[in-house]
Amino acid sequence: MDVVSHDVLLVGGGGAGLRAAIAVAEQNPGLRIGVLSKVYPMRSHTVSAEGGAAAVIGDDDSLDDHAYDTISGGDWLCDQDAVEFFVEEAPREMLRMERWGCPWSRNPDGTIATRSFGGMKNDRTWFAADKTGFHLLHTLFQTTLSYPPIQRHDEWFATRLLVEGGRCHGVVAIEVATGKVHAVLARAVILCTGGAGAVFPFSTNAGIKTGDGMGLAYRAGVPLKDMEFVQYHPTGLPFTGILITEAARAEGGWLVNEDGYRYLQDYDLGEPRDEPVKRSMELGPRDRLSQAFEGEREKGRTIEGPYGEVVHLDLRHLGEEVIDQKLPFVRELCRKYEKIDPVEELIPVRPVVHYMMGGIHVDMDGATPLAGLYAAGETACININGANRLGSNSLTALLVFGARAGRAAAEFAQGSSDPPRSVLAQALEEEERLHRGVLGRSTKGGERLASVRKDLLQTMEERAGIFRDGEGLQTGLSQVAELRGRYAEVALDDRSLTFNTELTHYLELENLLDVGETILRSALERTESRGAHQRTDHSERDDQDFLAHSLCYREEDGASRVEFEPVTITRWSPEERHYGD
Repeated sequence: MDVVSHDVLLVGGGGAGLRAAIAVAEQNPGLRIGVLSKVYPMRSHTVSAEGGAAAVIGDDDSLDDHAYDTISGGDWLCDQDAVEFFVEEAPREMLRMERWGCPWSRNPDGTIATRSFGGMKNDRTWFAADKTGFHLLHTLFQTTLSYPPIQRHDEWFATRLLVEGGRCHGVVAIEVATGKVHAVLARAVILCTGGAGAVFPFSTNAGIKTGDGMGLAYRAGVPLKDMEFVQYHPTGLPFTGILITEAARAEGGWLVNEDGYRYLQDYDLGEPRDEPVKRSMELGPRDRLSQAFEGEREKGRTIEGPYGEVVHLDLRHLGEEVIDQKLPFVRELCRKYEKIDPVEELIPVRPVVHYMMGGIHVDMDGATPLAGLYAAGETACININGANRLGSNSLTALLVFGARAGRAAAEFAQGSSDPPRSVLAQALEEEERLHRGVLGRSTKGGERLASVRKDLLQTMEERAGIFRDGEGLQTGLSQVAELRGRYAEVALDDRSLTFNTELTHYLELENLLDVGETILRSALERTESRGAHQRTDHSERDDQDFLAHSLCYREEDGASRVEFEPVTITRWSPEERHYGD
């Protein structure tokens, strides 16, 4: 077995991972830094983000306004100390990106352009047309090339954390190209593997977002926090799930039902009833808009399409010039995947799983309860999103907290000793499991990988969708337990070591099963409705019992249990949720 050593290891090569790697190199140029990613970094899902990244820059905006919008939009489940740090640091990170070469869109006078976004009262979303994530990730990747200490391991898949003496000492990873198993030792590890949208059948997420970091941490004893909060985006294309960015509505797009009626005016989107609202109804929070779609479906006012029921997004009144200047990628996606031109035709859309508010339990430095293990980006739960993330906060957050986790991990690594060689025994155990236990398993009468995964996705869609209830969640947990038994009998047809994608999918499914169970368990224990978590059998928000974060632990016997810890309140007391002025 090959042994690779670093001082700080980043697992995940997307926006958070690359920003953390740069922060480590800046903090201590003498540290050896590794970036291990199961895909080439520029294929990370950050590249798909379209709409923009939020940070206060205008004279008509303030840090307090950004903080309040975030906390209120999160239905008061955000830790307010973390939000205050986030909004204060956000403009500095965004300007740093500008100086590194990110081509932000500009106003005619040369200043950085901003647009409105759902749930935010002011224009504070920076954008690069509608390819913001693409340009942001390119900028970060190019910047890492100027730091020689950063060594990449592209297309390596981490399968286990090396833990001994209450501390993380690295990972075991399989090299996809060769099937070779490596022990990757490190004084500090930062998990930046993204979310887990692939646990649902209809998602804007890339297929690679299988909760890998969440599964690694969970099986090592680190709790997953607030996993019941799964965000649906209201405008995904049918069949593909490809996202039509919120920027389309920020530029003035309308959501209409089968009658061409802007139906959102019939729903409570959380706006104040006695004050004017600056933003259109289409820029209400994502959870409320997705729930309104379900209301239209119940009333029979959606449109039946070849891939299910949809409503329409109408951009025609914006005109070709505006669409080509500010939404060129939206037009390209519609033409390629729906064979329609939004300049002249309505876009069919429906709610689609988009983001995980929950993730690995970390503090504001990205540190988990396991010494030496950190996390940042969507795989981590730093509590700034609460029960519902506001659009355009996530790209900024992966910069702010990626940098913070990198600096904290660098400091930890500098004061720590090298991992003990005794952890290599764990790596050898993992190699034995992968090569003999999985690839060597008999195919006779074995369970099929695809059928187990398909049934998991169906369970999550039926039991933990936009609306849930206790009976359905309990049934879902029983179904996942059954699926675990079937997973243990899965036999792979491909026994090769070279680019064995069936093995990769098998390992991803283990993470998806863990993530699915924690979502169901956490949702069952939270007997209230808040943000993206809507219980039809407990329809009211309950601040007395549930103004708290859920922590889902894995027991030694593999079962899950949930504890709660209080939300941090600093300046804003919980109130009725609203957005606007």
